[in-house]
Amino acid sequence: MALDGWLLEQHRQGRCPPTLRFYGWEPRALSLGYHQRQFPAEWRTLTWQGAPIDLVRRPSGGRAVLHQGELTYALIASGFAASRMQAYQDVCTFLIRGWRSLGVDLAFGTARRGYIHNPNCFGTATAADLVTAEGYKLIGSAQLRRGSSLLQHGSMRLQPDAELMQKIFGSGHSMSPLTLPPPPVTHLSIESIQSALMQAAVQQFGITIEEKPLSAGEWAEVRSLADDPNFSALA
Repeated sequence: MALDGWLLEQHRQGRCPPTLRFYGWEPRALSLGYHQRQFPAEWRTLTWQGAPIDLVRRPSGGRAVLHQGELTYALIASGFAASRMQAYQDVCTFLIRGWRSLGVDLAFGTARRGYIHNPNCFGTATAADLVTAEGYKLIGSAQLRRGSSLLQHGSMRLQPDAELMQKIFGSGHSMSPLTLPPPPVTHLSIESIQSALMQAAVQQFGITIEEKPLSAGEWAEVRSLADDPNFSALA
């Protein structure tokens, strides 16, 4: 999360080109949206199968996301519409295009009653999220805007553990992920998904992708940001 926040600030200052990242989480983690202040006290000490589940805060908005059996993407760029919803649609078009090439058709969701009170990002779907024809929410996304620059996070729920989801969120929320059909993506490898989405981004945005690792000094800046309580406070 600190790396994504750092990349956004570097891009805003003209020091970093637009960036697209894909990554997983180790150990499992539960991330809270930047403005999500109310959450169960037991989330601070969650464990699963003898291992801790980290609780972290995202720089982007939205609600809690369980990072297990999923693939996270982060896009940092500028030039999108001032309208938040239009920007979501502009960014998500490459996701729709990429997943379609893998045989999965996605459409934007529609928020249902109870969304405001649901702490679980995947407990409901909004117009910022992407769902299958069966109603399964495959991708939940959230944004952070800094001037004309944007960071959009998204979690692609590939092989969720229903038992773990129920332990954390329960099953009483509307559009419970435990009652929906499993995702039609379990046969796909992470590598094939990343490749399809990168190719879709190239085609959608007319860009060239170049892999670029961070220097030791840049990693030091990221770690300093991660240690800043103003960035990651969970109070």
